[in-house]
Amino acid sequence: MQAATPVQPSQSVAGAFWRFAIPSIVAMLVSGLYQIIDGFFVGHFVGAEGLAGINMAIPLLGLIMGFGLLVGMGGGSVLSKYRGEKNLAATQATLVTALFLIILIGLLASVVFIAFGKSLLNTQGATGVILEMSWSYVQIMSFGALISIGASAMPMLVRNDDSPNFATVFIIAGALTNIVLDYVFLGLLGMGLKGAAIATLIAQLTTCVLCLHYFTSAKAKTKLAVKQFDKVIAIRIVQLGSSNLVMFIYFSFVMAFHNMQFMAYGDTTQLAAFAIVGYLASCYYFFAEGLVSGLQPPVSYYLGAKQYKRITETVKLAFSVTVGSGIALVILLNLFPEIFIGIFTSGNDALLQASKNGVHLHLMALFLDGFLFMSSIYFVAIGKSGQALFVSVGNILIQLPFLLILPKYLGIDGVWLAVPLSNIAFTLIVLPMLLINLKGLMNMHRQKNNTDGGVAVCQ
Repeated sequence: MQAATPVQPSQSVAGAFWRFAIPSIVAMLVSGLYQIIDGFFVGHFVGAEGLAGINMAIPLLGLIMGFGLLVGMGGGSVLSKYRGEKNLAATQATLVTALFLIILIGLLASVVFIAFGKSLLNTQGATGVILEMSWSYVQIMSFGALISIGASAMPMLVRNDDSPNFATVFIIAGALTNIVLDYVFLGLLGMGLKGAAIATLIAQLTTCVLCLHYFTSAKAKTKLAVKQFDKVIAIRIVQLGSSNLVMFIYFSFVMAFHNMQFMAYGDTTQLAAFAIVGYLASCYYFFAEGLVSGLQPPVSYYLGAKQYKRITETVKLAFSVTVGSGIALVILLNLFPEIFIGIFTSGNDALLQASKNGVHLHLMALFLDGFLFMSSIYFVAIGKSGQALFVSVGNILIQLPFLLILPKYLGIDGVWLAVPLSNIAFTLIVLPMLLINLKGLMNMHRQKNNTDGGVAVCQ
């Protein structure tokens, strides 16, 4: 029995890309509702202190999501490559190995976060009521780290099993559950951030159960079978997924450092404004992440099938949509900031003005975040784990001097400007690296055509 192919020979590059990108975009946007809906209910039912408290928790949640993407993106890339090679036994071994990694990493993460979570909140400057609120959220999420990691990873495995629509439906089911439970726990019962955390875990558990059921059903191309843990495949998953983990370590580090700087150069209102600006930015982040995640399955398949020209065409399409949509959103946010900020707060003029300043400064180069994420995912998809890791690690290293130096001269505006200015600088490094790689693929395409007697392989 052969594994089904994610791309049909007659299917266009755009058709193959959008077949995976659209469900992935919907899935990521809906998945992002976990944070945005939490922010909406916390902002309106708990207030500015609640927004500040949940923002202190986000760095730890970012680490948990990073572990999920480590397994999901790495395992998905390996799964798609084996499916491109029509190696069913290897795809089944990849699925089992990925599930073992989810369990192992999830249990270890719970131990670490329960032991050190409160200290990490203290390091960011959380004290008093903010610390109490934030720890009530982090503590619950730490106990459920296995569930959160599974909810991040398993839909990616389903998507790479040539079932992007099922992956989307499973995430939507979890997000809808979260919305209902947020309203019950925060709006009706007044449980605060603790209620938000419980709602999130129940919703994520819903997604996990649906994904597991899929892999045991007749709909699955790669059925869950009794297989041993494969150490070689596990190492390859970690290699390919490590850049995603590092990207979220970067995200968590930057968030934590920003929290520290906002408390040092501002106050709780500035930190709450940072939370609101982060929710607005996440709308693009999740769209861009979904878009470029749709790039990975076909590109990994084209690599296995040696269809190099299709890889370059897919990347060009993903680049134009990712960057173009980011520029459009920046313009929209700057034209109508009050409308978007008003989703998360009302009747607090100081918070509104601080948030408007953050939108103008912090989000001015938002589209470059999408480009850098696309570059990292692309290198994962073609098996270049070293380059993918460089993009992620580089983002951390180049961020440090901006965060350390700018606030000393510009005060609170320097904190807001650190990310966009460092992204501009790093893009000047990553863009040539990406272009050189794509040029190499085109050379391989031409050489393959010559070897095959001049008959074009990639139409």
